[in-house]
Amino acid sequence: MKKEKRIFGSLVFAALLCPALSFSALSFSAQAQEPNHQDIAQAAGYKAMFTCSATFNGGKSLDMIKAHELANIYQSATKAMQHTGEAIINRDEKYVSVSYTDALPPRISAWRPHLGCTALPQGADAAFISHLPRVNLEAPKYDAANIMWPSGDKLPDTPLDNSVDSEGLNAVIDAAFGQQLGGGKFGGVTTAVVITRNGRIIGERYLDGYTMHTSQRTWSVAKSVAVSVLGAAQYKGYIDVKDKTGLAAWSRPGDPRADITVENLLHMGSGLDSRPAGNRTDNIYMGGGLVAQYATKNQVEARAGKRWRYANNDTMLAVRSLREKMDDDKRFLEFPFKGLLHKIGMHHTTPETDWDGDFVMSSQVWTTARDLARLGQLYLNDGVWDNERILPKGWAKYVASPASAQPSSRQGDNADKPGRGYGAQFWLYENYPGVPNGTYAALGNRGQFVIIVPSRNVVIVRRGYDYAGQRFNGPEFTAEILKHL
Repeated sequence: MKKEKRIFGSLVFAALLCPALSFSALSFSAQAQEPNHQDIAQAAGYKAMFTCSATFNGGKSLDMIKAHELANIYQSATKAMQHTGEAIINRDEKYVSVSYTDALPPRISAWRPHLGCTALPQGADAAFISHLPRVNLEAPKYDAANIMWPSGDKLPDTPLDNSVDSEGLNAVIDAAFGQQLGGGKFGGVTTAVVITRNGRIIGERYLDGYTMHTSQRTWSVAKSVAVSVLGAAQYKGYIDVKDKTGLAAWSRPGDPRADITVENLLHMGSGLDSRPAGNRTDNIYMGGGLVAQYATKNQVEARAGKRWRYANNDTMLAVRSLREKMDDDKRFLEFPFKGLLHKIGMHHTTPETDWDGDFVMSSQVWTTARDLARLGQLYLNDGVWDNERILPKGWAKYVASPASAQPSSRQGDNADKPGRGYGAQFWLYENYPGVPNGTYAALGNRGQFVIIVPSRNVVIVRRGYDYAGQRFNGPEFTAEILKHL
């Protein structure tokens, strides 16, 4: 008999957002009345997708899933969730199903090694799982527990030198977890903190039940993973970000979208329509839609490179461009692992795909705090790992250089105030008290932070489950950390 677990009760739906945008409903507004069929279908898809990924990528218990993945999230979709069934976990065949209508099969999200969970298209039953893309990768041939950080997990026994105020540093980390006692100094709900300096971990802590191997969804930190994969591909000669995307969907003679470059996409400067909000790609994230179906369809409304607008589609299209330029799906699916992740010890990182094999690297990557610290260290090393170049020389400077068009918060009189500019799939911290200019960050929904401080050779990783009104203050946390180094 198949092993099955059920998650009971109505679980709250989430809003998908970038860290620069306010919480918003997914497919309906906060003032929406009764949810329609599609609202309910997407709510079921969300429940299936997050339960699948948290179970099979994250190894999380049902209590952890209910407490973190499916709680303290946007409240306006509770009506839609009330019309969905329980999340049924099939542990033998590694998929999750959620019923939502008698007219169609339940929404299903299915897991595969390395590629994680995929939302099946609406109307598909479990037989569709056999058609999903897969990769075959060799298991790592080393004992991570006995190899020194950062390539492995072993930490040195020698104490930190006197340049680190360990007591003060630990007090700041404690404050980041203070919300468990009724409200932390920096806000939010923290699950992990890892701080490195000069390539060594100098601070690390996890919420009870979490370890250095507990994976979480990156949300938009995935965008910085995506540009890193593209950097590795550029170094190998598979792509040049200065070139036009070459997407087949835009190849009809005279299509103005054909002039958009990969760099325009990385800079959030495609000029494409991204209404109602660029952070809302519901049909791809949990609707079972395809990158090639939805991300390619929007029309031009501004000249490429002349207007900044945050858009998940821009990231997905940049990675789709790599797929089409490679013209080899097997090599494409293996490349993030062989070209980047496994080379730098990110063996607990799972980039997920849609059911046609496109990576959804605008948000759907699951990884650990330590793996994200490894990525940050790669950038401090200017793309070199164990004497092997992974990213092109100068790639770190490239992603941290201001794009040609910037968010409105960095324009006019705002430019001299504290705020975040934008590079290539990284945010730029500018004019924050106590934070050196030149600091850049990968940021994601619910309080995911990878903050890189080149001038201090420091990487700060914070993972969390923040919610509206309780957001973690990354710049303040960074400034407090740096005071003790």
